[in-house]
Amino acid sequence: MTQVNSFSKGLNDGIPICLGYFSVAFAFGIFAVESGLTVWQSVIISLTNLTSAGQLAGVPIITCGGTLTELALSQLVINARYSLMSISLSQKFSPKVKSWDKLLIAYGNTDEVFAVAHSNDGEIGKKYMWGLILLPVIGWTGGTYAGAMAGNILPAEAISALGLAIYGMFIAIIVPVAKKEKKTALCVLLAIALSCIFRYLPALSIVPSGFTVIICAVTASVVFAILAPIDTAEKEGAASE
Repeated sequence: MTQVNSFSKGLNDGIPICLGYFSVAFAFGIFAVESGLTVWQSVIISLTNLTSAGQLAGVPIITCGGTLTELALSQLVINARYSLMSISLSQKFSPKVKSWDKLLIAYGNTDEVFAVAHSNDGEIGKKYMWGLILLPVIGWTGGTYAGAMAGNILPAEAISALGLAIYGMFIAIIVPVAKKEKKTALCVLLAIALSCIFRYLPALSIVPSGFTVIICAVTASVVFAILAPIDTAEKEGAASE
């Protein structure tokens, strides 16, 4: 089985994520300061959390004097998906990746980092993961600092456009893999269909977005794992060729 464990390759793969994160974090920095946080409070939040949706939901609770219980529950609902991604990604690690290494990697296991890491064939080493995580962390934190310092310089339209960058980047990660693997494409389409049902069906629209993401992802994954499992041996043979 092939193994990806190059720090430099991780850095190279992390460049697009870093650039995308910078633009989104720039908008968050402006939002956080406008909500009442200081520049450094905003930067520390980004450095220690690395979750766009979680941070955007958490700032209003903090600035409006919400309770720690409200803050904890909101983050649990929004970020619970990361536990599923961490479990999935850990299955690709080489035996040399120890528990302490996994804890450090879990800190930077965002949606885009997970998608890029999982797209590699074979096992993944800790050096590759460190390289992959480093630049996105710098981009996210640096973007927050730049946005917080910029204040109200940019118009609202520009800030809104920056916020869309994260979705475009994630689509760019998924599409190439889906084009190569029909089963993956169908799984993605099923997840999208389920998401639309939760969004537009009145009885389900009340489900929090964080739980919706988990339900759609797990359901689509289980359905295709049962109905159309990917032949791992065949995939590894193709990779070795």
